[in-house]
Amino acid sequence: MSAGVVRETVLSTLREALNDAKAKRELNLTIDPPLILDVPKKESWGDLATTLAMNLSSSERRAPMEIAQIIAKCLLPAHGDVLERADVAPPGFINLTVKRNLWFRVLTEIEAHGSEYGSSSLGNGQRVLLEFVSANPTGPLHMGHGRGAAVGGALANLLRRVGYEVDTEFYINDAGRQVRLMAASVTAVQNQTPVPEDGYRGVYIVDLANRLRKTQNAGLNVGQIGKLACEEMLKNINIDLQAFGLTFDRWFSEQKELFDSGKVEQALKTLKDKGLLEERDGALWFKSSVFGDDKDRVVKKQDDEFTYLASDIAYHRDKLERRDKRGRGYDLLINIWGADHHGYIPRMEAAVQAFGYPKDRLHVVLVQIVNLLRGGQRITMSKRAGEMVTLKEVIEEVGADAAKFIFLTRRADSQLDFDLELARRQSAENPVYYVQYAHARVASLFRVAAERGVPIPSTAEVDWSVLDSPDDLSLIKPLADYPSMLEASAKALEPHRLTYYLQDLAGRLHTYYYKHRILPPVLEGELERHDTLKPLAAEGDQDRKREVLTPALTAARLCLFRGVQTVIRNGLEILGVSAPERM
Repeated sequence: MSAGVVRETVLSTLREALNDAKAKRELNLTIDPPLILDVPKKESWGDLATTLAMNLSSSERRAPMEIAQIIAKCLLPAHGDVLERADVAPPGFINLTVKRNLWFRVLTEIEAHGSEYGSSSLGNGQRVLLEFVSANPTGPLHMGHGRGAAVGGALANLLRRVGYEVDTEFYINDAGRQVRLMAASVTAVQNQTPVPEDGYRGVYIVDLANRLRKTQNAGLNVGQIGKLACEEMLKNINIDLQAFGLTFDRWFSEQKELFDSGKVEQALKTLKDKGLLEERDGALWFKSSVFGDDKDRVVKKQDDEFTYLASDIAYHRDKLERRDKRGRGYDLLINIWGADHHGYIPRMEAAVQAFGYPKDRLHVVLVQIVNLLRGGQRITMSKRAGEMVTLKEVIEEVGADAAKFIFLTRRADSQLDFDLELARRQSAENPVYYVQYAHARVASLFRVAAERGVPIPSTAEVDWSVLDSPDDLSLIKPLADYPSMLEASAKALEPHRLTYYLQDLAGRLHTYYYKHRILPPVLEGELERHDTLKPLAAEGDQDRKREVLTPALTAARLCLFRGVQTVIRNGLEILGVSAPERM
């Protein structure tokens, strides 16, 4: 699918204008310039804008304003069926106003593609491994894990929608010191002895110790107890993730798939053969500084214990190395990490390059902390102390939909305040309720229309000339932008842009609904009586009471609302949030 009928048509028009200017020898066009369209900051400037003239200034050796005038002259009147105006503005912008009739083709495109509207081939089938959550199996998932889960799930859906082939993976940190501490903590509770100072505490540890009571006299060593404890925690983690609407394509065990398989030793041997490992003071160092890290890093300590970096090096090699036709060998690795891992990124970029891959094969999305509030008071969280609100508790209190949407209302690398009271509120202040309500509002209109025999026509049957107000285009224009918005979000690895988009679109729909009649008055009374849809804002409906509604206008507005509903539903699906028919 294209990036949208309006943009594609305007881009095609721009290409023709450039060819025309070249044929007339008004421009040399020794390079093939990228054609990019943006939305102007002010609506009065036009519908779309391009910096094409400024991009050509260097190769053409002419002022951007002069080039812009040439292109604008070739655009009009030759393409008057597409463009109303082509205005030049300093320092060389070309602002384009699109013909009104072209906008209505967006609704036809949405109708034709339905649930696939917004899909594209941007990714061209590139294989992506998206690794996220990857919580240590030493405690339940908390809010920070939930935010990473929401970002990862939405990003996977977003990348798939624009043409990437995505696999999701949960990396299980089931080897090393934290597993031994987990075993010691459980054993201490069972034996009613003090938990180690740096061990794990809390009700969940007591529950876990009771479930594993049989291990007390079974003659198991620390490693075996730690393994059983981690397996129990992983079961609970998986249950919580499923309640959150999230499943992984693969769960990857550090112990089994890296250490037991010998892949850690193999990866380090490869680095040693490349001259990238060095023994110093009884420890083994990876020369990561060769690839831009600020210093070299230890991969094996003096006591022969491997560091976390050693297994992470082997893990990323395993992701990149092609073993067979479909085995691993990913084109792009995306890791979602907590913001406290920022300093770890250069080390992993160094590891990727050490095995002969460009560092841009790895992208890391950092997720900042969540400040959990209840009644305006911050709730502190500490897994070791056992003082935390778990993701499970949040899901039970506010629901998975609200949690996911709110987690995605800000950039992943920005701190987020999550207000439990707000997340439960059924009002315009609750962003997920506001968006879902827009979808349900359209569904209610359609139910009442069907009950009273008001047809909802196809776009081919609609007389679009009756949609002659600025409000109509205000609702259609963001629908046209949806495909390009998805592509831009995917390129930036920023699924939060979709929540901004959906809140804006829902707001436009609610405003339109307050201002304009959709169904005849008697039917709207039926709507209010049967669906109890309460107003979400303080706006009155004086304008809509005075409005004369014809059958043609009803048909066109229902068709318009159907397009909005489809896009809201498609967007919510990417976020992993439901689109209810009733609320």
